[in-house]
Amino acid sequence: MTKQMSPTAATYVRSINDHDAAAFNALFAEGAIVNDNGREFRGLAAIKAWSGPEIFDAQVTLEVIDVAERDGETVVTSKVDGNFDRTGLPDPVIIDHHITVEGGKIVGLTCQLAGSV
Repeated sequence: MTKQMSPTAATYVRSINDHDAAAFNALFAEGAIVNDNGREFRGLAAIKAWSGPEIFDAQVTLEVIDVAERDGETVVTSKVDGNFDRTGLPDPVIIDHHITVEGGKIVGLTCQLAGSV
């Protein structure tokens, strides 16, 4: 990775690319909220239930394109690949991962197509 990112954001990317669900789930705070393209998952059990099929079963990988620090969050823009349904998605799939960290744990994660508001 050429871009500098926070240790938590770097571990987030690495855990996905290494297909390490345990490391991924360990990143999240107890009351964390994930918003994945408009679908909300609250708490560790819901996040684990979402990430299993959506990230790890689909063998998702992230190719980091850009990293920005904005308003107390890290925004990791990445090209996403894997075995998931691409119906209605652009090619390539570019996702912004908005990561909010408190005390070394992710408390908020929003994943949306790059450029969407």
